[in-house]
Amino acid sequence: MMGERSAQDRLFAADHIYLDYVGRDTLYGYLAQHRGQLFRDEDFAILYCRNNGRPSVPPSLAVSILFLRAYEGVSFVEAIERTKYDLRWKVALGLELEEVPIQKSALQEFQARLVLHEQGEALLKKSIDEARRAGYVESRKIRVALDTTPTLGKGAVKDTYNLLADGIEKLACRLAEVAGEPNAGWAEKEGLQRYFGSSLKGEAAIDWDDKAQRDQLLTQIVQDGRRLLSLAEQARHEHPEHGEAIQADAALLERLIRQDVEQKPGGGCQIKEGTEKDRLISVHDPEMRHGRKSASKTFNGHKTAVAVDMESQLICGVEVLAGNAGDQEKALDLVHQAERVTEAQVEETVGDCAYGGGPTRKAFAAEQRLLTAKVPTSHNGDCFPKSAFAIDLDRMEVRCPAGQTTTAFESKGTNRGGRFMFADATCQSCCLRSQCIKGTSGRTISIQPEERLQQQARAHNKTGAGQKSLRERVVVEHGIARLVRLGIRQSRYFGKAKTRFQVILAAVVANLSLVVGFCYRKQKPAINTTHPVTQALSTPTDVQNTAQNGFLADNWISWIRYQYFFIASGPIWFTRQCSVAVNQFSGTHGFPSRNRGFWTGF
Repeated sequence: MMGERSAQDRLFAADHIYLDYVGRDTLYGYLAQHRGQLFRDEDFAILYCRNNGRPSVPPSLAVSILFLRAYEGVSFVEAIERTKYDLRWKVALGLELEEVPIQKSALQEFQARLVLHEQGEALLKKSIDEARRAGYVESRKIRVALDTTPTLGKGAVKDTYNLLADGIEKLACRLAEVAGEPNAGWAEKEGLQRYFGSSLKGEAAIDWDDKAQRDQLLTQIVQDGRRLLSLAEQARHEHPEHGEAIQADAALLERLIRQDVEQKPGGGCQIKEGTEKDRLISVHDPEMRHGRKSASKTFNGHKTAVAVDMESQLICGVEVLAGNAGDQEKALDLVHQAERVTEAQVEETVGDCAYGGGPTRKAFAAEQRLLTAKVPTSHNGDCFPKSAFAIDLDRMEVRCPAGQTTTAFESKGTNRGGRFMFADATCQSCCLRSQCIKGTSGRTISIQPEERLQQQARAHNKTGAGQKSLRERVVVEHGIARLVRLGIRQSRYFGKAKTRFQVILAAVVANLSLVVGFCYRKQKPAINTTHPVTQALSTPTDVQNTAQNGFLADNWISWIRYQYFFIASGPIWFTRQCSVAVNQFSGTHGFPSRNRGFWTGF
């Protein structure tokens, strides 16, 4: 059942005593002053039973701890420790100095509930709502910029031998669990004990420079894997209640064998040449993929795609893609998410060249949305590129740089584009032939299905509004830089769902940091602090007053706490003293008992 924080403040809460020491203009101070508006218990009622069970830690307190954890980039253990001894956390959370608000397991379970119920977008929306309440965002029409950045996966990336060994070990553990036997004992009974050692390759006594020995070891591993798949099929029929789990692990092992191994003509197995397009690279995190940020930079993990409001620089959309996915994937979903989160209409979407492809433009045009992005350019070596030809789709003709035109068009099918072809005789007699084509045939110009949209995009990019939008796209780079500083370059969890929640919490922190800075600038008096008179009047006096006020405040609070303790514990102390006196003089002749000491009652 959901626990709730009392609306009544406590006298000795740290935010009442030390707020000015921590700083009202810091993120801790802002959370202390506005946490009741930012995170409310009733917003998380879906995570709990309404009328049954033990009251939980208030969700508003738990999510505030997760927020500070994302801001500091610490572990669950360190987050709990900081709620105990870090004065800044005490102030931000409104805790008393001796209070321990939550245990590590409860905090982990609360985050798991948020991920399971997909509450990440709701948290992102809260940061935008707070920005709107503070006056940082006012417009109901926005422009967003899109981009992606690599996020390294948490799973271990291994070669084919160890990858197959991990798959065999995982399925073997599943079958041992179904059989109710220890993993090592079941594996030894089935002759698979070598997959439960420290390292399969390290324990294999072969010459790794000898390809024949490597192929022989690989053949043995594949044979063990296929034998294990047969045992899994048998166990799935004998234990249908575990059929789904067994099938998932068996499918993983089968895919590992299929993607990396091929049969040799003379028998046995060998590693395939090249790399599978959607190759699975980690058993611990099957959603990780080989990714490429540029022609020379590769990574293993996921791609984080973000949408940033170009005016306020607030992050209003987050998605986590596969590492080998295109940047433009789910671009339209990001725009929809931005509209839900900001409760505003996206008037323009701006991206780099990766978002300028024909299919992406077609998807945006179908919803009558404006997409501003550079059109991918085609290169033709030292010859004239496609952009040197004037393509008239209304008259269905193409004019070359030499002034020759053609209307000969070969279609590839409905909505599949085609190509314009110049006659061989025309090209052979052309004076610019050496600069246009290398072969003996005529020049051809390929036409995309979205060629008209690409022409409109080129024209828009040349206008003043288009060039301005492309220049302002840099704000998304700033947003990604803030997220990277908050730790999204390395995923802390397995899987895209948990990684997405990590990025969303970082986005919430980044958004509120901008809001805190805005509020500080708005409240800061506009005075000339460089003037000598201003410095002489303000600096020493302010420092002295601050120290005196802090000293007086500490003494006043200490006196109040002492009086509160004396009033609360005084009657109990007096009663116990009377009991001690009675016990001492209850012995013979009214003298104290020899077996009782004076401090016995304390």
